[in-house]
This record gives sequence, C-alpha cells and structure tokens, in this order.
Amino acid sequence: MLAYRLLTAEDSSAFCHKVTEALSKGWALHGSPAYAADPATGVMRCAQAVVKEVDATYRPELTLGSL
Repeated sequence: MLAYRLLTAEDSSAFCHKVTEALSKGWALHGSPAYAADPATGVMRCAQAVVKEVDATYRPELTLGSL
C-alpha cells in the first residue's frame, strides 16, 4: 500500500525538522512544497506531501505517522 501524509506547520525550522524526520523514517517527498499566509494567525505556513510504500492494508483508523 502507498501511504500518504501532508505535513504542515508554521514557516520555521520546526517544519524542516518535521520533514527531515519523515524522510529519515523512509517517507519520500511527493510534489513540491506549498507556502501560504494563514489569515487567522497572520503567519506563513508550509506544507509538504510525503509518501511511503508499506506492507499494510488500509484502514481509516491507521495512524499514518507510525508507519
């Protein structure tokens, strides 16, 4: 199964660490990152999709971050 996650966070080094951690656990970048203003908080937010091939069957209750 190909698992998909969308990582998001405020534009800071914490976002880069979140993506780097996912990569270190076998996730791969999927597409380009996105960068947009969050009008509710007034800060810039980043998003990056990642995918990982796993030996599992999809179930809605899966915790994708634990794969």
